[in-house]
Amino acid sequence: MTVKTAPVRLTADDAALRAQYLDEVLSVLYPPPMFTTNGPGSIEFVVVPDRARARLLVPASPRRIAAAAVRRYAEPQSRGAKLKREAVVAALQTGAAGLLMRDRVRIDGPRDASIDAYLERVLGKRTALSVHIGPARANRKPVLQLIDDAGTTCGFVKLGTGPLTRELVEAETAALRTLDGAPLPHLTVPQVLHAGRWGAHQVLIQSALPVWRPRASLSPRRLAAAMRDVAGCLGYTYGPLTSSPYWKSLTDRLAEVADREEGAQLGRAARLLADRAGQISLRYGAWHGDWAPWNMAALDDTVLLWDWERFTPGVPAGFDAIHHELQRRVQSDPDATGALEATMQRAGELLHPFEVAPGARELTALLYLVDLAVRYLIDRQAEAGARLGVLGSWLLPVLIRRVEGNRK
Repeated sequence: MTVKTAPVRLTADDAALRAQYLDEVLSVLYPPPMFTTNGPGSIEFVVVPDRARARLLVPASPRRIAAAAVRRYAEPQSRGAKLKREAVVAALQTGAAGLLMRDRVRIDGPRDASIDAYLERVLGKRTALSVHIGPARANRKPVLQLIDDAGTTCGFVKLGTGPLTRELVEAETAALRTLDGAPLPHLTVPQVLHAGRWGAHQVLIQSALPVWRPRASLSPRRLAAAMRDVAGCLGYTYGPLTSSPYWKSLTDRLAEVADREEGAQLGRAARLLADRAGQISLRYGAWHGDWAPWNMAALDDTVLLWDWERFTPGVPAGFDAIHHELQRRVQSDPDATGALEATMQRAGELLHPFEVAPGARELTALLYLVDLAVRYLIDRQAEAGARLGVLGSWLLPVLIRRVEGNRK
C-alpha cells in the first residue's frame, strides 16, 4: 500500500534505510559475479531524485528512454507531484539531469547473471528497465517497468524475494489467470505475460495498462459498478457468518497471531462479534483486496485496476468499497483514527450498492476491520516500519469500542 503523507524532514536514519534498501534491490537484480562500481560500468542508472530519497532508478541513456521511464511509471496523485514529475522528465530529456540528479549507480560484470538477461530470454527481446524503490512495508518487493526502443511501456515485472513476497507474487499470478476471461464489463486488468522462477525469486511479468491515457471523472455509481464486477466475477454464496467458509478461514488466520498482544485483542473482538451477530446471513463474493486510489485509473471507457496480489473469493460483499474509502481518507489525513471513524459512519451508504441487507451492514464493516487487522499482523507490517502498521494506535481501539459498545 502506498500512502501520501505530509512533508517531513528526512532524517539520517531515513536516508540510511532508503539507501540500504536500494543496495538490497541492486544485489537481487545484479547478483555476483556482477558488482556495483564507481568507475565505468556496462549498466548505468540515474537515481531519482537522489540516493538519500531514492524513488526510481532509470536508465542513464538514451535520454528519451530515461524520460519515458519517469513519465510512464505512475500518475501523480496531486498537481504538485505532477509538476515535480514533469521537471524530472524535462531534466532527463535535455541532459540537465547530470546537474540536478547527480547520483548514479553503475554495474559491471557478466551480463548473463543479471535480471536483464533473464527477461530477454523469457520475452524473446531486449528491453530497458526502470526500478521502483518503494516505501517501508512488509510486502515491499522489486517492481520493474519494461520499456521498448520506442519509449513505450510494454510490461511490469514483480519479484518475490522472500517468503511473504514470493507468496504474494504467486497469488497475483493466480488471480490474473482466474480473471482472464471473467465478465468484467467495467474494468481492464493486466494479463500474465510470463510467470516463473529466477533463481530463488518468483517472477511475474504482466502487461502494462495504459495509465498514460487521459483520465476521466469517476462517479460513486461508476466506481460501485466496477467493484460489483469483481464481487460477482466468480458468483455469490449466502449464509450465516459463523457457518461460512469465510469465518473458518478468518479464525484460522486469527489463530496465527493469537500469541501476540494485538492478536489476542483482535481475537477477543472477533469472538464478541460472532457471539452477537454470527447468525446474520451474509452475501459472499470476491474482492480485489487493496482497491485504493493509487491502484486504479478511470478512463472514459473503462477503469484500469492493478496490484491483484490480495484478490480473494468468498468474502462478505462490499469489502472493496469500505477499503477504498478508508485508503482514500488516510492518503490525505494524518489522523488515521479520524479517517477510520469517518469511513465507518459511511459504511451503510457504501454497502448499499452491493445488496447488503441493512441488518448486515455494520457486521460487514466490522468484519472488514478484523480482516485488514489480521493481514497487518500476519505480514508484520509494524516491524517493517509501515506507517499504519501499529494497530493499537488507530484500528484496534475503534474496532473494540464499536464491538463492545454494541454488545448485547
